[in-house]
Amino acid sequence: MGKVREFILYLGLFACLVSPVNAFDWSISELHYQYGKLDTPNFAGGGSANTHVLTFQHASGWAYGDNFLFIDYLNGDETNNFNNGDLYGELYLNFSLGKITKKKLSLGPIRDVGILFGLNAGHDSKVLKYLPGMRLSWDIPGFTFLNTDFTAYIDDNAGLNAGGAPSENNSFLFDINGAYPFTFGKHAFEIQGHMEYSGERRNELGFEVSEWFLSQLQFRYDIGKLLIGKKNHIFAGIEWQVWLNKLGDKKTDENAVQALLVWRF
Repeated sequence: MGKVREFILYLGLFACLVSPVNAFDWSISELHYQYGKLDTPNFAGGGSANTHVLTFQHASGWAYGDNFLFIDYLNGDETNNFNNGDLYGELYLNFSLGKITKKKLSLGPIRDVGILFGLNAGHDSKVLKYLPGMRLSWDIPGFTFLNTDFTAYIDDNAGLNAGGAPSENNSFLFDINGAYPFTFGKHAFEIQGHMEYSGERRNELGFEVSEWFLSQLQFRYDIGKLLIGKKNHIFAGIEWQVWLNKLGDKKTDENAVQALLVWRF
């Protein structure tokens, strides 16, 4: 099956899973399109290429917590075939201790504490990571949400014998994620995204996989009101990606600005 059809199939399966939307307190789903020049780590050949990224993103809240998921379809211009790209996805399930116990757990600027479980998976690379940990949710004026996540980074890669990325030792991950809307006159903007730090480890070949710092921030302008007379449906802007030691390669530091279009439904 072609990658584009797989991407559509994954979206369809997820839509079936979340179809009883009345089970959610709130739900936001988006399609993103990004285009820009991204770097390839040296261990994968090096260089850079203009890259198309199509993303399905979903966030929702329910009685005991909240969920976040995205699926990326990435394809570089050099392939000359949009069906030759790769699929990568992440899922995070946060179980709110405040909601579960029905008690207010706030302390100063901390609004809630959560038990977090994450899953990262790559198609061609056969990467699979488990991220159990905890979340602190902050009550900071102006932010729609602001979280700090502390998780283990447990490896379950298929490994070289299975034709995938090398298996690795386990490590840890620290992530800050949030969204900050603001207005300028009659125009609405938003900054959203995350910044993460991943600890170093070694792979099955004995090589060091360096610690990395990754920042992916989107700067959005709500153009829906101008185009279709509705707010919070269509956005345009950029995603600024800074990745120091990209994928653990000390020789690859990425600083990329990608064009961004978002459709929220």
